[in-house]
Amino acid sequence: MNQKNTGSCFTKVQARFLMTDFKDNFSKQSNTYLKYRPTYPGELFEYLRSLTEGHDVAWDCGTGNGQAAISLTKYYKKVYATDPSEQQIRNALPHRQIVYKVEKAEHSGLKDQSVDLITVAQAIHWFNFDEFYTEAKRVLKDNGAIAAWTYSLPAISDKIDNIIKDFHDQTLGEYWLYENSLVIKRYSTIPFPFKKLSTPAFLMHKELSLNDLVGFISSWSAVQRYKSKNGNNPVDKLETKLAKLWGGRNEVKEARWEIILKAGQNIGR
Repeated sequence: MNQKNTGSCFTKVQARFLMTDFKDNFSKQSNTYLKYRPTYPGELFEYLRSLTEGHDVAWDCGTGNGQAAISLTKYYKKVYATDPSEQQIRNALPHRQIVYKVEKAEHSGLKDQSVDLITVAQAIHWFNFDEFYTEAKRVLKDNGAIAAWTYSLPAISDKIDNIIKDFHDQTLGEYWLYENSLVIKRYSTIPFPFKKLSTPAFLMHKELSLNDLVGFISSWSAVQRYKSKNGNNPVDKLETKLAKLWGGRNEVKEARWEIILKAGQNIGR
């Protein structure tokens, strides 16, 4: 595979274009995000491919490190991948079929009715829904599809899961933003003005050491807010608790995440 990045670019002009209300929650930990986040299963993208008649262009909004965009290249000739974070785009995974742009999802450089599939992986809760959906309907082809997903907390064992949930809900409780609550509610309250499609169940699996789990949790945006306000890392105490249940530090355990998926079809104008 030719990994030369022929489309990844951004300019100071593009960066200035980004609206000032952009909440940059991930630039500080973009390398950590790339290293420790779980990967989406291939079956998810096979399903997404089945939603569209054409397979010319996919648009991955809020692409982050480009994880979903890379997977889409197997099924779509060209992937347009955007993120408002310049740092995330700098760290994105290059691919000859991907054009990376520093852009907000609400204001893309795409042409009208040019996109077969829009994907939003773990990001739609940060968007201005009205503006984004107007943009999505503008660029989607008739009968094109849109899919947005998030995922649950990791499931490892009952005792470990309870410690992680308590840390998520109690220790970090006040440091989660309103947008994060949409994830906690499993996207059940977000608007989705498309013809809704029934979706299969998907799981992510990853084998983790204790260091991997700590790295994953450290990538949470609420951890960064806690550290900024209090001047210490709350993950340190969490790691001590987890170590008592983990076994050897190099021991590996399987973690599972449930994918919460919303998919719809653009039924035309």
